[in-house]
Amino acid sequence: MSEQIIAVDLGGTQIRAARYDSELNILQRESTLTQAAQGPQATVKRMKAYIDKVMPADRAEVQGIGISSPGPLNPKTGVVIAPPNLPGWDNVPLGDMIADTFELPVYVANDANVAALAEASKGAAQGCRHVVYITVSTGIGSGIISDGRLVSGQAGLAAELGHIPVIVETNKVSSIELEAAGPAIARRAQAALSEGAASMLPELVAGDLKRIDARTVGKAAAAGDALSIATLAHAGRVIGLAIVTTVLLFNPEIVVVGGGVTKTGDLLFAPMRQAVADHILDGAFVKDLRIERAALGDDVALVGAAALVATAGGNLDISELDKRF
Repeated sequence: MSEQIIAVDLGGTQIRAARYDSELNILQRESTLTQAAQGPQATVKRMKAYIDKVMPADRAEVQGIGISSPGPLNPKTGVVIAPPNLPGWDNVPLGDMIADTFELPVYVANDANVAALAEASKGAAQGCRHVVYITVSTGIGSGIISDGRLVSGQAGLAAELGHIPVIVETNKVSSIELEAAGPAIARRAQAALSEGAASMLPELVAGDLKRIDARTVGKAAAAGDALSIATLAHAGRVIGLAIVTTVLLFNPEIVVVGGGVTKTGDLLFAPMRQAVADHILDGAFVKDLRIERAALGDDVALVGAAALVATAGGNLDISELDKRF
């Protein structure tokens, strides 16, 4: 029986490769810069080199290779379509390119879907069969597990919660991501300052408002800055409304929220939870619902890529993971 799994996290900044045992315990980890500007061929060559670094001497011991990649992509074909942070990656057959070299099963999935598997296997949603995972960072992504199986849709493009359209003003259509992701938080704070709002934010960036980002807003909010607190509260309410949508559609046991913006803690989570309470159709929908911060941190993509292999690309029931532990 194959007892080891190779996991790869393809990010806009870093490529990370790791080897896991059958219980998803990490055995080895390596990393390098993505250097995405050099294009897909050079990036895939680096990926292969780092897969080699973590590959055991006997490949027969390896069940497969799991890859977490930015989307959009098609997990059924392993083709990466056009990720914003990987320039030149237009319909790149990443799965086949890796499989042709290593002659092992290769599974490729959107990083947010992979993260949902990770949190369900080793994180905040362990033991749950109905899971919504939301990441709030530079963008907003999501992954959904319904009755133990990853929801992918007919072309693998399901669960793009961040791009759900919302009307924010009369006749102005925006989206969850454009209203609540990290850049949106920065833009909202910058706009308020430009209109004369009082805040400590200009001090933190030496008067250069273009340097304000979500991390700056979080730092100021933690220090009691009213504008920053209100800006994070707006983002929290928008994400809370997105949670209401997923609760009404999928009736999950748990909603796990991860990503860099969640480092602001209750400044984001309190208004998020309040929005769910204020706008849910009926209390029965949230009677047993948990809304939790993600548990796996930076390891979420690698753990999820390993879980992707263990569930044959998310096609097997996550109970298959329980049999390993």
